[in-house]
Amino acid sequence: MTQRKIVHIDEDLCDGCGDCVPACAEGAIQVVGGKARLVGDLYCDGLGACLGECPQGAITIEEREAAQYDERAVERRLSAAGPREPPGQGPLECGCPGSAVRVLGPAAGSRADDPEPRGPSLLGNWPVQIKLVPIRAPYLDGADLIVAADCVPFAYRGFHERFLGGKTLLVGCPKLDDAEFYVEKLTRIFMSNDIRSVEVAIVEVPCCMGLDRIVARALQASGKSIPYLMTIVGIRGEIRNEHARARAAEMLEHGT
Repeated sequence: MTQRKIVHIDEDLCDGCGDCVPACAEGAIQVVGGKARLVGDLYCDGLGACLGECPQGAITIEEREAAQYDERAVERRLSAAGPREPPGQGPLECGCPGSAVRVLGPAAGSRADDPEPRGPSLLGNWPVQIKLVPIRAPYLDGADLIVAADCVPFAYRGFHERFLGGKTLLVGCPKLDDAEFYVEKLTRIFMSNDIRSVEVAIVEVPCCMGLDRIVARALQASGKSIPYLMTIVGIRGEIRNEHARARAAEMLEHGT
């Protein structure tokens, strides 16, 4: 052990976004349990390439007793891990490979105007669950956003054709999930990206209406004025109502 410079991650500031992971060419950082962690002192060269990638300022360089940086150990680790994902496309805080961010191109033969839900998938991004989507995922900037309650695709048979053509999807449940977490997460998404429009899709049941309020609060907190459309789907699959609102503030002002 020697006294040397090495990365320090403040877990109180870290929100587990994972932006630092692809920035570390040595693979010394991983998101574990929702927090970025240094997986081993010997993998960190102490140069701090990851510092500028942390939106929370949670990464600094400190000088302490640490194992010497071992370039061969890094090579072995990277070789065993296989090809690395591009920035913004690595595994998320849950550690599940199925939640890796992917920007999906349109499938061959896809048509957004096909009235029959028999064609290929029109889903253009992954993951879709609000908890798992990185704040600055590559598919968010310049996006037309569809924020759907997770029951909507089951109630509405033509979900892909009606809602997904050319849009970025976020999914959540306002009844079972943490509403305040969603407000905070969506606020940061709106503030950090150039979102062109937002459509909220909910089912007509009362608990679903909470998603409308969540998105409205997030838009208001972000200080942005973004074209907004709310669509209500009946539980038997019909479109019950489409209501455009120019500003989230108006929704809160009128208690809608």
